[in-house]
Amino acid sequence: MLFNTLSFGIFLPIVFVLYWFVANRSLKIQNILLLAASYFFYACWDYRFLFLLIFSTLLDYSTGILMSEAKSKGSKRFWFWLSVSVNLGFLGVFKYYNFFANSFADMISHFGMRPDIATIKVILPVGISFYTFHGLSYVIDIYKNRIKPERNFVDYSVFVSFFPLLVAGPIERATHLLPQIKKERTFDYSKAVEGLRQILWGLFKKIVIADNCAEYVTTIFSNPGDYSGSTHVLGALLFTFQIYCDFSGYSDIALGTARLLGIDLLRNFAFPYFSRDIAEFWRRWHISLSTWFRDYLYIPLGGSKGGTWMKVRNTFIIFLVSGFWHGANWTFIIWGGLNAVYFLPLLLTNRNRANLEIVAKGKSLPTIREFFNILVTFMLTVLAWIFFRSDTVGHALSYIAKIFSRSLLTVPQVLPVKLLILIIVFVIVEWIGREEEFAIAVIKKVRFSSVRLGLYYLIIIGLLLFGKFNSNQFIYFQF
Repeated sequence: MLFNTLSFGIFLPIVFVLYWFVANRSLKIQNILLLAASYFFYACWDYRFLFLLIFSTLLDYSTGILMSEAKSKGSKRFWFWLSVSVNLGFLGVFKYYNFFANSFADMISHFGMRPDIATIKVILPVGISFYTFHGLSYVIDIYKNRIKPERNFVDYSVFVSFFPLLVAGPIERATHLLPQIKKERTFDYSKAVEGLRQILWGLFKKIVIADNCAEYVTTIFSNPGDYSGSTHVLGALLFTFQIYCDFSGYSDIALGTARLLGIDLLRNFAFPYFSRDIAEFWRRWHISLSTWFRDYLYIPLGGSKGGTWMKVRNTFIIFLVSGFWHGANWTFIIWGGLNAVYFLPLLLTNRNRANLEIVAKGKSLPTIREFFNILVTFMLTVLAWIFFRSDTVGHALSYIAKIFSRSLLTVPQVLPVKLLILIIVFVIVEWIGREEEFAIAVIKKVRFSSVRLGLYYLIIIGLLLFGKFNSNQFIYFQF
């Protein structure tokens, strides 16, 4: 079930009504309803993989309790590594086995051998990278004595499989979400309105900006030899907006849906394309994943406290692993490595935390220097996204080579004027609302209710006029 489908438009109101008007007298019944709704939501994609979600939940729930009751450090360590190994084992088989098998075959073929290595044909279970990381953070926190294990199986299951975040995040922490699941919840009208507002903006991002960009991006990237360098630049720019509006649009709908149910999820995006350097970009892009790797990989490795070699090593590890998390393809690994190269100069000169506040806070426009830094950071990001979008490394390199050809100075062969105007309007709205959690949250500050209502109608009209209502899947479902 996708957020941008009629089925979800029917599903969510039914859950909302049952949740607040039927099950509202009992927290236990509310949580059972959330769990049933979450499993139904997941089963609508492919019910055969529901067992994998339930098994992963049972595994981490059980090993969490067994770790806390262990009589020795060795026993505790055994249950911990059992959970980690099985979780990563499932992820490895479904997501990475074919990559390693094919890479090994390619490597030894250079020595004249032609190995017959079997690969597996299996559908990647949607959301497996996300709910696996939910469970991993939970068992790691128990192992490190940061939290106590959850004894209520229903409550823990809701934490793992809460339907707004189940298939594409944000990646939640037990310390943040579980207390909300266990706490009595009462309907908050203002919170619900904020949730609807965020859902509206998420839908606009997805079906107006991302899905319109997708048509041109697919055409240009699928036939790079047919287009000029200037058209390649346009394709890369459109993908840059496609992936942001697609993924942050999903996150907005997820956070807004959770708010309708009285639950606050972790923020996942904070206007990353207004960043003044790559370090700031990564503090604002896919925040829940970046902080997960920071807390559970980067800091345990020593972070940036060691010598120069350790700083360089840890930086490359964190970015390469982040790239590999996104997909079993060398293009993702190079994308991660390229971002590490971008990041290193900032780290080694201690400028990686120079821009912690949103740009031009309290001002209408950035300074010339800020604008230049934003532009350079954006251009570096666009270049990296080419690897992310390409099917192979060779495809990415040929795409980039075409950009730097003589045809760069020609008029693009594809020029979607209407879409470019929509993107400009979108960027202006994002800039105006950049100090809020999401752009159109700024509407609540408008003094006159008639003006506020008019702005909402304007967004809805934009959805109806320019939206692509063909239920395109969200990009991050493949991860």
